[in-house]
Amino acid sequence: MFDVLIHGGLVVDGTGAPPYPADVGVRDGRIEAVGGPEAGDAPAAVRIDATGRLVVPGFVDAHVHGDATVLDPGVQLAALRQGVTTFVLGQDGLSFAPSPPATLRFVTRYFAAINGAHPLLGDGPVSVAELLASYDGATALNTVYLVPHGTVRHAAGADPAAMLRMVERGLEEGAAGLSSGLEYIPGRYGDAAELAALCAPVARAGLPYVTHMRGYEQAAAAGMAEARAIAERSGVALHVSHYHGPGPELAGMVDDALATGLDVTFDSYPYLSGFSILAMVALPRDLDDPDLDRIVARLHEPEVRRRLARETDPTLWHRAVLAHVPAADLAWAEGRSVAEAAAEAGREPAAFCAELLIATRLAASCVFAQPPGNDDASMRLLLRHPAHLGGSDGIHIGGHPHPRAYGAFARFLGRHVRELGDWSWQEAVAHLAAGPARRFRLHDRGEIRPGLAADLVVIDPERVGDTADYSRPRVLAEGVDDVLVGGVPVLAGGALTGARPGRPLRPR
Repeated sequence: MFDVLIHGGLVVDGTGAPPYPADVGVRDGRIEAVGGPEAGDAPAAVRIDATGRLVVPGFVDAHVHGDATVLDPGVQLAALRQGVTTFVLGQDGLSFAPSPPATLRFVTRYFAAINGAHPLLGDGPVSVAELLASYDGATALNTVYLVPHGTVRHAAGADPAAMLRMVERGLEEGAAGLSSGLEYIPGRYGDAAELAALCAPVARAGLPYVTHMRGYEQAAAAGMAEARAIAERSGVALHVSHYHGPGPELAGMVDDALATGLDVTFDSYPYLSGFSILAMVALPRDLDDPDLDRIVARLHEPEVRRRLARETDPTLWHRAVLAHVPAADLAWAEGRSVAEAAAEAGREPAAFCAELLIATRLAASCVFAQPPGNDDASMRLLLRHPAHLGGSDGIHIGGHPHPRAYGAFARFLGRHVRELGDWSWQEAVAHLAAGPARRFRLHDRGEIRPGLAADLVVIDPERVGDTADYSRPRVLAEGVDDVLVGGVPVLAGGALTGARPGRPLRPR
């Protein structure tokens, strides 16, 4: 007798084979049988009718900022309604572990608009093992964790030997690689030599170095050159986060790296706007300071405000739409561009930006239109590249977040498979499930075959799609109504079941 039997559907198994009719039987959290009518006739405690639908392995979001919000049922629902069953956390070099109390306070504050505050960690210290344990059985989603370079650098005071020990211990405790955020504090102070040294144990473990490069768009060539140098020096596999910009140029850089024998992948999301903390996109880089209160103090200085007006690209004020404004008297500005909010407040944009950052203690964020080089053709060219993996870069904090957190994977399926034909269904599963599972060495995920973990998604191919947009960013996707995680139904009829079988997945 099966615990769950999914019958009548077309299986897209993650091996590259086209969809084929089969019933999938699940017992004790694993796939027991993939077969024909003999499987479908077997008794089961739960039967899911997949007639007219596809049965696929659960998707692995290769880049998402759910380090705290993965514990939120609303975020779990948003992910599951897109077929996502696993979050890869610890992105952009900043997260909660390994952290002594001072580092935990810094990371929680600096990335408040990105990761939020973890409700279960207290005041620290917190190890990678303790962070992973906080997710075990506490969420409907599985989690994977990367050791964050910026967190390690802050915790170790940039001491090379101490940083190396922290990375090695994080890997021993179950991390699946090392991440960096080379446009954020304090990761931006590290150089290629430092990162290559920290990547050495990552390479020995057969795991990837995942990087938010030191620049995109016009700076992408320099950023990619540095990333390649780190990979060449350490022998590590390279994965580039949220790769975007002029498609032919960016694809060519990946092809050149692959041609030299480097192991390179990247993730991207199917939108033409980005998202970040307002301080990172608006302030001159020489204002960066690990002492966040010192940045806030400097924003009171008249000369700093004059520089902000003089040196910031004036189009940014119109392109940047405020997503998270955690100040009671300014929360009304969410959903407005900086220029619109400034006009409503009767202030010049630069002055308003400074005052908003002071009021929110730097915890404001924004959605911003990317430069013209990142056009629809470039985005589609990159997602068709064999080295591409699906990532939402989803951020769930704020009243007006980017819609990618609620729609990226459904948009991949509805727009880029069904409508545009950028992928076949089997290619979609390769980019969204099998490929990320291989990259992070999740050897029992990403495919449908007997013996593997039963992370399974039932998709209506005619209905699946995103409904969230920039004006309504928190609307749930459609077309995914039934999902299993570890063999347990977590989504049934489009609603959460309340089960929390999610586990921290360690590379094997």
